[in-house]
Amino acid sequence: MIRFDATRQGPLHGIRVVDVSRLVAGNMTSLQLADFGAEVIKVEPPSGDPLRDWRDGGQSLHWKTYGRNKRSIRLNLREAPAMEALRRLLAGADVFIENYRPGTLEEMGLGPDALAGLNPRLVTLRISGFGQTGPYAKLPGFGTLVEAMSGYAARTGFLDREPVLPPLALADMIAGITGANAVMMALYARERGEVQGQVIDLSLLEPIFAVLGPEAAIYKTTGKVKERSGSASNTVSPRNVYRCNDGKFVALSGSTQTVALRIFEVIGKPEMKADPRFSTNVERVKHRDLVDTAVAQWFLTRSRDEALAEMRAAGATVGPVYDIADIATDRHFAEREIIVEVEDAKNGSLPQHNIFPRLAATPGAFRYPAPEIGEQTAEILAEIGMTLTDLEEKA
Repeated sequence: MIRFDATRQGPLHGIRVVDVSRLVAGNMTSLQLADFGAEVIKVEPPSGDPLRDWRDGGQSLHWKTYGRNKRSIRLNLREAPAMEALRRLLAGADVFIENYRPGTLEEMGLGPDALAGLNPRLVTLRISGFGQTGPYAKLPGFGTLVEAMSGYAARTGFLDREPVLPPLALADMIAGITGANAVMMALYARERGEVQGQVIDLSLLEPIFAVLGPEAAIYKTTGKVKERSGSASNTVSPRNVYRCNDGKFVALSGSTQTVALRIFEVIGKPEMKADPRFSTNVERVKHRDLVDTAVAQWFLTRSRDEALAEMRAAGATVGPVYDIADIATDRHFAEREIIVEVEDAKNGSLPQHNIFPRLAATPGAFRYPAPEIGEQTAEILAEIGMTLTDLEEKA
């Protein structure tokens, strides 16, 4: 079990982050920075980050995961003393993360010009659904909406059924990791002396749209909209999820010509290699239903373990379809410590995703458990020359 150790430092030690964001994207950004040693001060309203309300088994497990390595200060930003505290925090910060609806920060008196006057070296990450500009800028922008509007949902699921939204915060997670990367680029530019601080305009829409890859170019070139294809692909074949005779599933991908031909050998259909309908990837995609039928019939004659062993022995690219119960007992996940048991006051320990990516010389560390709402309010106020009493004074 991993125990939190506040004495450990990471490569971002000395970087101070003030995070007023809510829910997943901003919290994922600040988590990435916090895991590698940045001092993250989580500014929460009196009711706390709404992420705390996402509960399973009566516990806020989302918060325990995304809130680790952070300190929490409770501030009611509708009151003048709390806004003064926020300004003092920002005056000494390196990074500011917010995800208010565009225009809100300006209404608070903290627009880009005001922030530059307060702290010219400040890197401000502005996360929103659709960006700070454009016709949709001021629309509410939860991940669900951009997963739909990005084209992602239209490509997910089966053609004869409705588009499928991801059952988790995919757009937010992609944006969160993108946000951490953007912050590091801005800090590096500042370190090189090219700029002081700057504003980063990060929408949830654009990173998940980028997942579609060349589809805009494909549409312009061919005039065709790629259709939903279930777990099959309209780019390569064979590629799908297949059921084995024990009811378990495997995923297979013949993304290269060599692998595709190996698969035909394994399934006992070597004649398909010379058949014009299957001899090239372009033709296989055109006839993917026939390819899938042949491959699927083979998998139905074997258990998942048997199928995996035969395919892997032949050099085919195949893997099991896991759920979290499978992951919890898989030896690769265990030996790589992809999931680690982290100390937890209520449960003794809880599994969490390990810190990633893995830096050989300057790794991240588990320094603090996720705080209670405003747990460090008094100590953070003391660092900026204020007290709890100051917050109670009405301007």
